[in-house]
Amino acid sequence: MAESNLVEKFITQVIANSDYEDLDRIYLRNRVLALVGDSARAVTTSSQKLLDLQVELVNATQDNGSCQQGSAARDRVATQLMELIVPRPSKVNRDFWQTYQESPERAIADFYQLSIRSDYIKTQAIAKNIYFTATTKYGDLEITINLSKPEKDPKEIAAARDAKQAGYPLCQLCMENEGYLGRLNYPARRNHRIIRFRLNDQVWGFQYSPYAYFNEHCIFLSAKHEKMHIGRRTFSSLLDIIAQFPGYFAGSNADLPIVGGSILAHEHYQGGRHQFAMEQAPVTTKLHFAGFDQVQAGIVDWPLAVIRLRARDQAQLVNLATKITTVWREYDDERVAVRATTNGVQHHTVTPIARRRGHDFELDLVLRDNQTSPAYPDGIFHPHPDVQHIKKENIGLIEVMGLAILPPRLKPELEEVKKFLLDEPNQVAPMHLPWAQQIRARQRINADNVDQILRAELGQIFARVLEDAGVFKRTQAGQTAFMRFVQKVGLAEQSASPSDD
Repeated sequence: MAESNLVEKFITQVIANSDYEDLDRIYLRNRVLALVGDSARAVTTSSQKLLDLQVELVNATQDNGSCQQGSAARDRVATQLMELIVPRPSKVNRDFWQTYQESPERAIADFYQLSIRSDYIKTQAIAKNIYFTATTKYGDLEITINLSKPEKDPKEIAAARDAKQAGYPLCQLCMENEGYLGRLNYPARRNHRIIRFRLNDQVWGFQYSPYAYFNEHCIFLSAKHEKMHIGRRTFSSLLDIIAQFPGYFAGSNADLPIVGGSILAHEHYQGGRHQFAMEQAPVTTKLHFAGFDQVQAGIVDWPLAVIRLRARDQAQLVNLATKITTVWREYDDERVAVRATTNGVQHHTVTPIARRRGHDFELDLVLRDNQTSPAYPDGIFHPHPDVQHIKKENIGLIEVMGLAILPPRLKPELEEVKKFLLDEPNQVAPMHLPWAQQIRARQRINADNVDQILRAELGQIFARVLEDAGVFKRTQAGQTAFMRFVQKVGLAEQSASPSDD
């Protein structure tokens, strides 16, 4: 197709993707030119898609000097351009809840598509991530190497270091991010919208994650900037969320460092429409807790210590989950190095995940312990040193469920490992060398199978990472210790037969 004017083609796409009409074209042109500079009117393009046109406009803006160089300045312009297709927050919320009355599924789908069209969900960036599955004894684990978040320019990093801290918004999960322009050391959110809803008689928000790790990866956040805390309210909230947002699971990171997520200062949960390996893992030991006859319970066949609860009655689930967590917070078992506190510092909490099973509610409680020791300064129940060349970061909610989020450094590093395995000239990092030597010693490797072998080996490493994070190991001694804990909670009976799930 013949090239045509970039600004006008972008405006045409804005009209097609919003409530604007052709009568608004002059107004939109002036809005766009205010952002990209008058000289952008001379730029032509053969592109057709809205996001491609947006990228070209931002490039033209930096070329003509209307926008500073660097990713932060680019994002500010880009989000202002995409805000043109996003209604104001009140309308987004009104449309959502009006549609919800007829079809909750359609309301959620419409908001998801709006978040994609407006480039709040960074689909083009997410597509850069490396993703594959690896078969292990725990099922097909998912492996991602996260390449979606743009690397900052060193000049920007230096400038951000010296920039005055504004303190607004208080964090990236606060509602004050909605429509925020952004700054050098803080992301632009002009195209960001949040759906308000009630949760335990409080105002909460529902939004999508800009750099999603799985299908419809969303965030549920408190309107208040308060620290995360796992307890009765958490379990009740997660079950209420999956009742209000059909088809989604909802889970929370643990509320302690090392075993928690990256943002512990703001109460929030994550969710989405995705089935993780942990969800598919069977119950191997049924449990019957005294006083909870309506709750099916059991130990899950998973590298971490997981108790699965299932019932139609939400109150029963919440009560039992609260009891298990309360007992766990004070539980010691020196025989397996499990300690609730050290010098008054709390170590025990849980990572909870809620989902629906037909008409029933299901709640997984993953027992967590954030102790450190001289032998394991990063965490006793954390990836151990021999696997930290692949994964050293916290094992949070998403990884607990079986999806590895590996650092971007691995892409070039694994290329060197691949060369080593093929006996090609390489610069394999010393931290990867013992692992690479072990792979080469036990595998028959050639150019046709090297990628498959390397991915399978990464899957085995991730399985080990999860095993390291398990407080009760998948050994006879570990499972005996697990049974000592559930007996402490108040076990009435148990059997070693598989569940009916």
